[in-house]
Amino acid sequence: MATFLYKLGRLAFRRRHFVALIWIALLTLAGVGAASAPAPGTTSFSIPGTEAQKAFDLLEQRFPGGSADGGTGRIVFKAPEGEKMTDADNKAIVAKTTKELSDGSEVVSVTDPFTTNAVSEDGTVAYTSVKYDAPGMELADTTRDALVAAGDDARAAGLTVDIGGDALQAAAEPGAVGEIVGLALAAVVLVITLGSLIAAGLPLLTAIVGVGIGVSTITALANALDLGDTTSTLALMIGLAVGIDYALFIVSRYRGELADGRDREEAAGRATGTAGSAVVFAGLTVVIALAGLAVVNVPMLTKMGLAAAGTVVVAVLIALTMIPALLGYAGRTIRPAGEKRKSRQKKSEKSENAEKPQAAAKAGLGTRWAHFVIRRPAAVLLLGVVGLGAIAVPVTQLELGLPDEGSQPMSTTQRRAYDLLSEGFGPGFNGPLMIVVDAEKSDDPKAAVTTVTDGIKGLKDVVTVTPAAFNKAGDTATITVIPNSKPSSTQTEDLVHAIRDEGAGIKADTGAEVLVTGTTAMNIDFSQKLNDALIPYLGLVVGLAFLLLIVVFRSILVPLKAALGFLLSVLAALGAVVAVFQWGWLGGLLGVEETGPIMSMMPIFMVGVVFGLAMDYEVFLVTRIREAYVHGETPAQAIVTGFRHSSRVVAAAAVIMMAVFGGFISSSEQMIKMIGFGLAIAVFFDAFVVRMAIVPAVLALLGKKAWWLPKWLDRALPNVDVEGEGLKALDSRNSDSDPDNDRELVRA
Repeated sequence: MATFLYKLGRLAFRRRHFVALIWIALLTLAGVGAASAPAPGTTSFSIPGTEAQKAFDLLEQRFPGGSADGGTGRIVFKAPEGEKMTDADNKAIVAKTTKELSDGSEVVSVTDPFTTNAVSEDGTVAYTSVKYDAPGMELADTTRDALVAAGDDARAAGLTVDIGGDALQAAAEPGAVGEIVGLALAAVVLVITLGSLIAAGLPLLTAIVGVGIGVSTITALANALDLGDTTSTLALMIGLAVGIDYALFIVSRYRGELADGRDREEAAGRATGTAGSAVVFAGLTVVIALAGLAVVNVPMLTKMGLAAAGTVVVAVLIALTMIPALLGYAGRTIRPAGEKRKSRQKKSEKSENAEKPQAAAKAGLGTRWAHFVIRRPAAVLLLGVVGLGAIAVPVTQLELGLPDEGSQPMSTTQRRAYDLLSEGFGPGFNGPLMIVVDAEKSDDPKAAVTTVTDGIKGLKDVVTVTPAAFNKAGDTATITVIPNSKPSSTQTEDLVHAIRDEGAGIKADTGAEVLVTGTTAMNIDFSQKLNDALIPYLGLVVGLAFLLLIVVFRSILVPLKAALGFLLSVLAALGAVVAVFQWGWLGGLLGVEETGPIMSMMPIFMVGVVFGLAMDYEVFLVTRIREAYVHGETPAQAIVTGFRHSSRVVAAAAVIMMAVFGGFISSSEQMIKMIGFGLAIAVFFDAFVVRMAIVPAVLALLGKKAWWLPKWLDRALPNVDVEGEGLKALDSRNSDSDPDNDRELVRA
């Protein structure tokens, strides 16, 4: 591996014009494809294998043209103080609003609150429901504008008006602010780490090229592969973070090779052969974690995972080829590591005319920290484990769910509409349940539906059960049930399960199948599906990566320690998410206005993404330690050497990732804010506590045992040579080679 990548790096350095043209051509091709591709068609959110999805599919079949998965809008009216909505003037305003909405595009139906009994008992609140023929996230902007304009007109006429429903839910996008903030912070860290604007610009440039190719390709294929707008969000976040980090590791190693006196082409080759090997295996762990999301069997997650994995592959290829090519262009503008410090030392020695032997250069922070951990490994290990364990305690109170309009800030019209409906009709009106009765196999469909209706009325926490609506064939009916509790409550979830239990008995007696669906039931099924898939997903991803790391480190205990450390960091990160977004700790500082259940996809999402990133740091740091150990150093010396060469760069890479993810915390979307915070805090815990403290402590305690591998397994495993052992043979060959060439030598 190292020898192959060494040759690839030197080839890219020499043929830099060709390599650069290839990547420019690929970026241009992807950009043209994205610009000329047809607009994405309507994409629907589906959860195969769940009862709620089965009910939606049945509705599409038995109620053709009914737009079962179409978006909904809701305009909630409240009469002025001392008036009622049933007053003539207020009824006229509502009638005008419903007429205005009915004339809009993509509208299937608009209800009249005075004929559908959608007026509160005290007469002060009423609502109009709008049904659309496309899902809420896929509606045209003009349709949303028309809904908002209708509400504004009614508000101008004197009513209190607010708008809810998924029709206002545009595709969640991180926004340019988060990206700009993340890139700006990353640029500052790169300049500090690499000490040069040119050197700092290379990782930023290559990361932007990689993300540009990845996101443009996703856009170009969106229509053909039925990709929604949200598919590129994860690819953007992960691609930007790993693209910068992978390039940073190779550039940093290049400067180290220059400091050892190698010419620039040789340094580029060796940096690609050593740090590039770590990049390949780190990228593989990220790809495994992201592609493994397909195990959940939710098409949206599968597409997001595969799209992000593809972007990571592009980032790896760019790091291995475009970075060496750009290093060739950079020439002398990128200096050897420590050159300025050495120059200052020489001047100081000359001015003082020191007669004593030259003192050893002052050890860096990473070296001093490694010595500290080696002296007190048990204390550092105990403190790290106990600290993260304490932060993970809130996970025991984790409540999962999907955010609804009740979790929106009070400043939004969706939240105000939610509260108005709760005030006028009860919290359950914000999450009605749709019951679909498939009576095709029943001898008496109407009697079967009546039995279902009567059974549901007798259940706890039911406020209203609407009369059944049959299809033309008379073999399928829909019933709307209004719970007494809000959509995200455990009481509503219990009611869904109770209806399903009731339906099982009815099917045995009448042959009619009872299915519960609607947004609330879909959210419950989605959460359950994610919970059921978490353990298999974790086993698959950790198992495959464990095998991969055995090949990389040629050890059993090191990969095991890496996996256990990851579990500790991800649990601590989830604990922090619960404390902030569920309990409200530091919520004001992070702009969390409303607390509530944690997004149901958060645990499995964090497991996938954080595992891949955690293994990045593990591979980059521990391969440097193993490289020193393989080259003859003692286990303790190898830890110090690994930290001397890698700790600064790993810390910088972690800070960059935190900056990229942290930039999304400013998003107004609760989901994006939660993801940004969760990933940023997870990177902090994993990089600075697990990899920088717990890992060296464990290695120090284990000593040579850390690198133990059964002999039979050692013979069976392929030798991938991540440490660059195979490059030693090149030193003797290069010393005998013809020095008369056009390479530029680095002056000591």
